Amino acid sequence: MDLLKILRSFEEFLFEAVSWLVFYPLTLWRILRGPLAAMDYSDREQSDSEERRYDDALSPPLFLLATIVLTNLLSMALHVPPPPEATDLSRVVYASQQNLVLFRSLAFSLIPLVAAVTLLRHEKKRISRETLRAPFYAQCYLAAVCAAFVSAGGTIFQRPELPNAVGAAIMTGGTAWFVVVQSRWFARRLNVSKGRGAVIAVLALIRALIYLLAILIPIALI
Repeated sequence: MDLLKILRSFEEFLFEAVSWLVFYPLTLWRILRGPLAAMDYSDREQSDSEERRYDDALSPPLFLLATIVLTNLLSMALHVPPPPEATDLSRVVYASQQNLVLFRSLAFSLIPLVAAVTLLRHEKKRISRETLRAPFYAQCYLAAVCAAFVSAGGTIFQRPELPNAVGAAIMTGGTAWFVVVQSRWFARRLNVSKGRGAVIAVLALIRALIYLLAILIPIALI
């Protein structure tokens, strides 16, 4: 009986792992084709049963995690070296790919977290796990694409034989796409003008970057 349970668990794991090969590109295409529609889809899935939730796509946090893993694999394939003169804390982060993936996932998760909190504050809603979940999940779709552009651009910066202008263009394009979509999302959700939505989006991104720097600076110094 125990062996049968193990086999069934392995069967489920194998199916889930292989299905990512199908659902990751489908989810990515859905976001790129219609980012706001993808965020609406995420909101609708929150009201579905747990078994059927995100049945035809990767859930936003998993999509963000998978994107970080893929960008790490890209860095490994291009033999991107770790930062020179690493501190003790940064050595822990770069000690293994698991540590690096976990750290980058948590770092990029700050962007959807700050955006979700910003939305709830403007809506004058109580911040709780229940109210925070839907906007956070929706924002993870945007953060994943932004992370892909920023990580790809950063990888090019670390390869001396590749032109930095290409890396800068990729990072700038990804960030601009993120800000534009984020602005439209805030404008629609809060029923404000696009200009006001842009201000809210930019301020939320700045706050997220400040929090990120508050994490990165100690790692660079300790």
